[in-house]
Amino acid sequence: MKSKSLEIPLRDTDEVIELDLEQLPEGEEILGILRTENVPLHIWLTLAKHYYKQEKMHDFVLLLENCHKDAATDYREQEKDKMLALDTLAAHYVSLGRKEKNKEARKKHFGKATSLYTQADKIIMYDQNHLVGRAHFCLLEGDKTDQADAQFNFVLAKSEKHIAANMGKACILFNKKDYKGALGHFKKALKGNDNCPASVRLGMGLCFYRLGNTDKAQMAFERALELDPRSTGSLIGLAILHLNSGDKDKLIKGVKLLSQAYGIDSANSMTLNHLANHFFFKKDYQKVQHLAQHSLQGTEVEVIRAESCYQLARSYHNQQKYDQAFQYYYQSTQFASPSYVLPHFGLGQMYIFREDYANAALCFEKVLKIQPNNNETMKILGSLYSQSDDSDKRDQAKSLLQKVTTQCPKDIEAWIELGGILQNSDVNEALKAYNTAAQIIRDNIHEDVPPEILNNIASCLFQLGKYEECLQHYETALDYCKRELQNDEAYLSAITVTITYNLARLYEALHEFGKAEDLYKAVLKEHPNYLDCYLRLGCIARDREQIFEASNWFKDALQINQDNANAWTLIGNLHISKQEWGPGQKKFERIIKTTNDKDSYSILAIGNVWLQMLYQPTRDRDKEQKYQERALAFFKQVLRQDPRNMYAANGIGCVLAVKGHIREARDVFAQVREATAEMPDVWINLAHIYIEQKQYVSAIQMYENCLKKFYSYQNVEILLYLARAHFVCGKLEETRRILLQARHMAPQDNLILFNLSYVLRHLATNTLRDEKSGLEEVVSAVRNLELAQRFFTMLSKATERQKYDLNHAAAEARQCTDLLSQAQYHVARARKLDDEQRAIRMQQEKAKQELENKRREEEELIRKEKEEKHQAMLVQREVYREKAKNILIFTEEPEPPKAPKGRRKKEEEPLYSSGDASSDPDKDDGLNDEEKERKKKEKAEKRQKKKQAREEKKKARKERERKRLQQEREEKSGKYTSKAFISDSDSDGGDDGDDAEPVPKLNESPVKAVPVKTGLLDSDSSDLDESPRKKAAKTRKRKHFSDSEDDSDIREEMEKGEEEEEKKDTSVTKISDISEDDVPEAETSTSTAPAKKPAIDDSDSESNDKTSDKGEGLETETLESQPTEETDVMVSETRETVFEENPSEEEGEKEDRSEKKKDSDDDSDHVEKKSKSEKRRKGDEKKKSESKKKKKVESPISSSDSDDEVEKHKSKKKSKEEKKSKKKSSKVSDSDSDSRSKARKKKRKDSSLSPSLSSDSDSEDAKKKRRSRKKKSDKSKKADKGKSSEKSKQSKSKRDKKRSKKVVDSLSSDSSS
Repeated sequence: MKSKSLEIPLRDTDEVIELDLEQLPEGEEILGILRTENVPLHIWLTLAKHYYKQEKMHDFVLLLENCHKDAATDYREQEKDKMLALDTLAAHYVSLGRKEKNKEARKKHFGKATSLYTQADKIIMYDQNHLVGRAHFCLLEGDKTDQADAQFNFVLAKSEKHIAANMGKACILFNKKDYKGALGHFKKALKGNDNCPASVRLGMGLCFYRLGNTDKAQMAFERALELDPRSTGSLIGLAILHLNSGDKDKLIKGVKLLSQAYGIDSANSMTLNHLANHFFFKKDYQKVQHLAQHSLQGTEVEVIRAESCYQLARSYHNQQKYDQAFQYYYQSTQFASPSYVLPHFGLGQMYIFREDYANAALCFEKVLKIQPNNNETMKILGSLYSQSDDSDKRDQAKSLLQKVTTQCPKDIEAWIELGGILQNSDVNEALKAYNTAAQIIRDNIHEDVPPEILNNIASCLFQLGKYEECLQHYETALDYCKRELQNDEAYLSAITVTITYNLARLYEALHEFGKAEDLYKAVLKEHPNYLDCYLRLGCIARDREQIFEASNWFKDALQINQDNANAWTLIGNLHISKQEWGPGQKKFERIIKTTNDKDSYSILAIGNVWLQMLYQPTRDRDKEQKYQERALAFFKQVLRQDPRNMYAANGIGCVLAVKGHIREARDVFAQVREATAEMPDVWINLAHIYIEQKQYVSAIQMYENCLKKFYSYQNVEILLYLARAHFVCGKLEETRRILLQARHMAPQDNLILFNLSYVLRHLATNTLRDEKSGLEEVVSAVRNLELAQRFFTMLSKATERQKYDLNHAAAEARQCTDLLSQAQYHVARARKLDDEQRAIRMQQEKAKQELENKRREEEELIRKEKEEKHQAMLVQREVYREKAKNILIFTEEPEPPKAPKGRRKKEEEPLYSSGDASSDPDKDDGLNDEEKERKKKEKAEKRQKKKQAREEKKKARKERERKRLQQEREEKSGKYTSKAFISDSDSDGGDDGDDAEPVPKLNESPVKAVPVKTGLLDSDSSDLDESPRKKAAKTRKRKHFSDSEDDSDIREEMEKGEEEEEKKDTSVTKISDISEDDVPEAETSTSTAPAKKPAIDDSDSESNDKTSDKGEGLETETLESQPTEETDVMVSETRETVFEENPSEEEGEKEDRSEKKKDSDDDSDHVEKKSKSEKRRKGDEKKKSESKKKKKVESPISSSDSDDEVEKHKSKKKSKEEKKSKKKSSKVSDSDSDSRSKARKKKRKDSSLSPSLSSDSDSEDAKKKRRSRKKKSDKSKKADKGKSSEKSKQSKSKRDKKRSKKVVDSLSSDSSS
């Protein structure tokens, strides 16, 4: 209402009462007027609003409380006014409750506000202002944030620029740490109304501050102060920004802002806490306590109260009022939020002061959880964990400190703490940590290393055994203390004492006991109550075997501290070393009582006492079970306290072994050894178990390894165990050696002497019982026996308590005496045996010398024989070498005169005389390797050339055959028959009988001659149309066969010379040159006629008669007229051949084979090798039979001329081959026409002499005969194979005789033809 007055209408009249709003009367007076006149409700609300502005809260409340029942509500918008009245009064009670410090009063106000809001909900529940007011009330209550958030969201969904709703939503987001979202809602509120209150700017400044944008935060705070200069929140915000800047001027300005805020509102808890924090750093603890106390009493907000308690606690902490500090630290942790960790840090420090390390660790763990990278917290926690008995905690401490050193590598305290933790687990790493700390001090601080660090470095070096470096560091530390003693005498004096004590321990380790003793006594002179010095002096005396003096030093330590466990332990160990089990047990029991059964060492010691009672020689057998149970009970007690105690587990294994549970005991010892390899007791116990299991080798190895690893072969006790293992293993000499070593190390130990005497007695007994012992051995045994007897006698009279049984020693002494009484007999027996053995040895030496002389003579004879044989072999080798040089040498002789024209003779093979050793082709052993290799190469070259020549010949044959067939078809003159003999030569033969043949090269055997066959040719045969390839395919099916057994030697010879046969050329020789030794080769398919019978000398009549008899039974076969594959067909017109009407079967087979050879020269190589001998035999028989039939007698050739004929034959053959190679190219064309004309003449001439046979019938008969011959040949081949293997074993002399005979026969055959 713009006017400053309000008109109140009177009932039932038109008059009004005008009230001045700036000067309102008392509330009671206004209330009476409003009731009397029945004024509408909206006037009541207007008057209440003005009373609130004038801060007349009583009248404000009075009007709002009575308006519901006295105000008129008979107008249109009366429901909104009712709800507004209720909400306004509720907001007032909410404000009162927020300001109320008394919980009961505040609760009362909040109750009234709740009731009013509930009534308003019944009128208009979803009114925006109503919902916003109710949501703010929910925020104030603290536990209804979600309900308030829902109501704010409902309002903002309908009106995004609602200022109160945006501010409420922003507060919720700010408390949820969504500062960016809160800032957005504050901005929306600001956009909705530029004249919004300063609290919006304050909220924006707080959001900017939390987001790290301090500049905008400062601007927002300053703008809020412009809008509301009394805004304490804005003043505090600006003050905090200035205080955190670090600038001195801003610090002063910040303090002034805090003072200004305190002047505006002295009860503001935030202002009081920040002022208390300021005075804390000024060490004005009284003001701190005064301000913090007022802050604590003036607020109910737990976060602010937690900060107030923290300010009080740390002020008392700095004043060393630890009880009050502990109280307020603890109270602050109760009020603080989880993110406020400062009270936990202070509380942890208080727990450390109270030595409650477990709770202290919990406090610092909470701090570390919120701030995981806080170095101070990690260092403190690392130090706390390092003192824990839990290995996991110690490992965690090490990891924390390593993390600190990684994050802050120049933190000296962290390196020192890390070295302290590692010193008990990894000395090398601890030394590195201490050295790093020392280096940081030298490099960064530029000061001398403090003596504490030097002392720690020296301690690490001492543990590593580096005594020289350790001594240097101790001396450096002492020099530093002496030099700086005046600056801090109290502290450096204490450090000097510690370093001096450690230096004495170093001298003790260096075995300089005099210096160590002097230093200990010097420390005791200045500090008489230094108990460790008494204990060390007692240990020095104990090591010197001064037991009484050691006991006195330990007792002096007990006078200082009667309950010192170390002193009582050392005294108890003295009693146990003297085998005084009872007094030692009492000392340890005393320690257990004073420590409430928590001293594991004392419990283990008592268990070991009960265990040692089981091994005493004078033990009570009936009480062994009792001792075992007691020892086991003590070991179990230790394991219950410390499950990882390896010594207790080792003790349990010992008890199990004593009870006989060897396998279980072994398992226990194995587990202990796996846990640690640095415990010598478990090695020894495992070796004992091996002894019980009779694994002596393993036991000996285990003892030796333990002795080497832990004691450097210098432990007497383990040497005794090792000697016992060798003794039970039966190695008495090794046992004696070890015992002597142990006695050398401990000559005062009577147990070693007892064992040594026992071994000597056993050695002597074994030697005397052995009847084969020598004199020296027996004498030595008697001496050892005497020595053992003296030792046992001395040991049996010992007065002090010993580790052996005195009665046992006396019994051993008596047994030695009995053995000595029998010594003379054994000595005499050994002497006699020694004399006998000496005599036997002399005889053996004499016999040995004789045998040696004989052996040398035999060796000399054998050596001479070998030399003679060697010389003979050398001579024979020279002979063979000379023969081998002339094997392949051929002499050239003048060419023999030309033979008369007629049938051509084929070239024969080289002939060998039986009397010439080098002529035998099988004897080529005289050739050296180079000659053999050269020969092989020449053969390979020759074979390749021959193959090429054959290919060219085949092409020429095919062309000639094609021309011949064409010519015959043109003539169509009927059948032609002629007398002809067809050769297998590849030359261009003509009418001349002296056509030259190719001359064979050196080392190449000429091809064997082929016998000439003649027959009838039928030009009308259907076979003329067949190609040569088809004919060759037919002829390949025919097989060679032989019925003779006389040529097995020749077959063997030919098989050995396969390579030479392959190199031979298929040339034509004259009939006069064919010898009986030549193997006939079938090359054509024409019919043959038997040759004329030659004249035979009287000396060979018998053999000729035999062959003639065979040849007379042969029949020739007339085959179909087929074109030959040879290009050279020679027809002789000057000579006539007598044809038989029934040619022999062998001749027909030869024709078939010759045809096959012409068609496939390469494929018949393997057939040639198998049938050489059969061919030779049949050729010889055929020639003889033909010669008999022709009855042409010529003068025989004597055997004496065989050698000359051979040489002539070689020279003739060479000349023929040379002429043939020259004329071959010129005679190809002429030979075709001549051969055809001669064939026609021959055929006409033959037709007059013999009837012409039908080719068809001949062909059918020939086929049948071939089939039968093929079957016979297959059978004969199988038989020949077995026969040939037997015949090949005959001697060479027989073959030589046959060869010479065949040469003579061949020469005679040549002359006859």
